[in-house]
Amino acid sequence: MEYRRLPHGSEEISVLGFGTSSIGMAGEKEAEAAMTLALENGVNYFDMASADAVPFAAFGRAMAGGRDKVYFQIHFGADYADGKYGWTTDLDTIKRSVDWQLRALKTDYIDFGFLHCLDEEEDLRKALTGGTLDYILELKKQGVVRHIGMSSHTPQVVWKALDAGILDMLMFSINPAYDYRNEDEYAIGSLDERQKLYRRCEAEGVGISVMKAFSGGQLLNAGTSPFGKALTEYQCIQYALDKPGVLTVLPGVRGREDLKRILGFAKAAPEEKDYSILGGLVPGDAEGKCVYCNHCQPCPAGLDVGLINKYYDLALAGDALAKSHYANLEKKAGDCVGCGHCNERCPFHVVQTERMQTIREYFGE
Repeated sequence: MEYRRLPHGSEEISVLGFGTSSIGMAGEKEAEAAMTLALENGVNYFDMASADAVPFAAFGRAMAGGRDKVYFQIHFGADYADGKYGWTTDLDTIKRSVDWQLRALKTDYIDFGFLHCLDEEEDLRKALTGGTLDYILELKKQGVVRHIGMSSHTPQVVWKALDAGILDMLMFSINPAYDYRNEDEYAIGSLDERQKLYRRCEAEGVGISVMKAFSGGQLLNAGTSPFGKALTEYQCIQYALDKPGVLTVLPGVRGREDLKRILGFAKAAPEEKDYSILGGLVPGDAEGKCVYCNHCQPCPAGLDVGLINKYYDLALAGDALAKSHYANLEKKAGDCVGCGHCNERCPFHVVQTERMQTIREYFGE
């Protein structure tokens, strides 16, 4: 299992997480067994925005004696009073729900306390001024909440939350369908707007946990994929992990069979994760933009083309550390010999030989 460090902390988070939206349908016994299997295979990050109350007690039993090995996203706004998921902004209801979630999980602290599902600016305003954020901040002072996060599908709402300087973690929907298609209920924001958001998160040290990596399963079926071709789970996971700021991907797990298949990603060959097929499917306005997929590798001159591009984009986005990270690269843009190997292999038709010249000049080589 690969782990990525939370910038605003010391937590090492598994790149494969566990989404609980559908696990409740399998029942408590299977939910407990699935979490046990996840822990045995190095998964340590669990999102608790579930469709029902089933996973909470089951997970509490599964992690008995191993709380320090688990990171929970607990949502302040998800309510399970009647056993099923409900969304609320009422502070008293939120307090009762959070207390119930802690008791069901048999824990006395929350790793990531999340402002839940804020897709409208008015919802964010209510959370920031109506007592929910103050409640989370008070719990943080008490040591009950370790980090503050937010879940959203809307870039402009996340942007305002980032402006407020409150986030350590963001749960956001990332997949090719949302990044490259026209807007719908969840595919919100243009390609440039979404990519700019990912870069800002990395520049400001806000980690991203990814929801809806498979676009609700649409991308896995040629008949429902907006591209007319199916992608695999591994391609979708790798696509999300290659985005700036992303720490972990949270596939919805329905039981151990789903989990076993997802865990195969950790040992899958690079070609099984290669999503370069997208180069021939995405709209024209996506062409010429590096997505850091490294399909151009190996570079004859030894450059890590994707990483060079990422540090450049992050530097443009205001990441103060990007320049020093770039300076520490063994091979830089100035080492490009202009052979054109990367140009020929890039599925997104980026002219990297020209881009390397631009990057070289930007960093003053």
